[in-house]
Order: sequence, then C-alpha cells, then structure tokens
Amino acid sequence: MTGDDQVEPGLSAIMSERRQLINLAYRLLGSLADAEDVVQETYARWYAMPSREQEAIDSPGAWLTKVASRICLDLLRSARVRRERYVGEWIPEPLPENADWQAGTDPADRVTLDESVGMAFLVVLDAMTPAERVAFILHDVFRYPFPEVAEIVGRTPAACRQLASSARRRISEAQTPAPPTARRAELIRQFKEAWEATDIATLVNLLDPDVTAVADGGGVVIAALEPVHGGANVAQYFSGLPILDYGRTLVERTVNGQPGLVIEFEGVTETVIAFDIAADRITNIWAVRNPEKLRPWTS
Repeated sequence: MTGDDQVEPGLSAIMSERRQLINLAYRLLGSLADAEDVVQETYARWYAMPSREQEAIDSPGAWLTKVASRICLDLLRSARVRRERYVGEWIPEPLPENADWQAGTDPADRVTLDESVGMAFLVVLDAMTPAERVAFILHDVFRYPFPEVAEIVGRTPAACRQLASSARRRISEAQTPAPPTARRAELIRQFKEAWEATDIATLVNLLDPDVTAVADGGGVVIAALEPVHGGANVAQYFSGLPILDYGRTLVERTVNGQPGLVIEFEGVTETVIAFDIAADRITNIWAVRNPEKLRPWTS
C-alpha cells in the first residue's frame, strides 16, 4: 500500500464535510462569498495541525463545524462595523436553483435550498444578535445539542437555550402564512407582466399597502440607497425604472427556493429579485444588483 493510499481515506472523510460547512456558513452569514472564505480558513487550520493532533480528534467533522462556527461568530460580530461602510442597503446574497448555478461550480459549494435560506428568513436572521443567530442555526436548523452549541458560542447551555428561544420568537413574529408555491409563482408572474406593461394600477393591486422594496447595489451599480415604502410608491418606483430598456429581459427564476425574477442583459444576470408574500399580496421586495453578490448566477 502506498503512502497516498493510506492518506486518501482520511482526506476523503475530511473533504466530505465541505458541503455541510458551506450550508452552515451561508445560513450564519447570508453571504456565499464569506461562507466560502470561512470554509477555506477552516480547512487551512485543520491542515496546519500536526498529524498527531489530527489523529487525536475523535470526530473531525465536529471539529470542523466548531471551528467554522466560531469563525462565523467572529465575522458576525464585526459585520455591523463593516456594514457601516457599505453603500446603501445590505441584502443577503441570493441563491439560484441547482440548474442555474454558474457552470463549473463544484456541487459541494451549492447550498441546499429549504425554508432556512428563504430571503425573508435570512433578513430576519440578519437582525438578530450574533449569538442568537449562531445558537438558533446550530440547534434548530442543524440539530446540534445545546452543550455543543455552548462550547461554540462561549455561553452556558441554559443561556444558549434562551438565545435560541429568543431567535425563535423573532422569526415567529415576522412570519405570516404564505400561499402555496404555485400561487406565489402566479403572483410573481402577474407582477412581471404588469411591470413590463407599466401597468401601475395592476401593480398597486398586487402589492400590500405597507409593502417595502429594498435594493442592494453596494455602491458598485445604481440602486436606491433607501427602502421605498407603500404600495403606490413602490408601483411608481418600479414603473419608472429604465432597467428593462436596451434589450434587457425579465425572467422568472427560483430565488433562494422561492419564485422570483431575474433581469438579464446579453447573458449576464444584472439583478435578482426576491419576494415575500402574505394574504395574497406582495409584502416585501428585495432586489440585489451588486455584481459581487451575483457570481453564481452568470455562466
């Protein structure tokens, strides 16, 4: 047996954790780019250890998760400082469905789409304290017991239980019953057609009176620097956008597991739009235009 044959089983086991780590880090950070950096740093720390220390670790997967979570926690604690320098509104990075990922993307780097990556869910997570977010995601989404969560967060198990409970309440208060996916898709299609036709009356009818629209250009491309509130204002805002001129197309796509829209120009995705819907009306619109957040969308 060669040396390579001896190393391969251990290497395979370590690398098989990559998708789990990407999924965890994206949910904790709301940024695929940051999640990839976290996973890279986690593996760098593993391979920086002497082999005898690696061999002494009973569960490499648990070790990798703990390290990745702690790196994410540090990033979350510094995020508010970084956001103060961010131009305009910050929206989590949108994810395409599996068929729409950029060509050549490693399947291990693709985030599993479920309710815990819905844009509305991620926006609520982003309003939590770092400790709340980490405790909730680790326990409620990834089913880690509170004693293990406590080791990562640096609190007692009882304190982590309270953090997760507080996060649960935030999500419960923000969530409203959503229509079935087919109905959501129908409403988004109607919004698309009314937008293309500059039909303000229909747009107003599709929007909740208290709807909020948020755009994220990151200071890289043009986008509204502040949210737009109210059905009439949002309808006027979208109707006045010249963004569909000059050969651009508006396409229905799945965004973070839910029906959404994408604006394309010459094969390049320029804008990804996610929606939240309640009581058969659109209640929130999130438009991501920052090209740094759209890497998975363009082949």
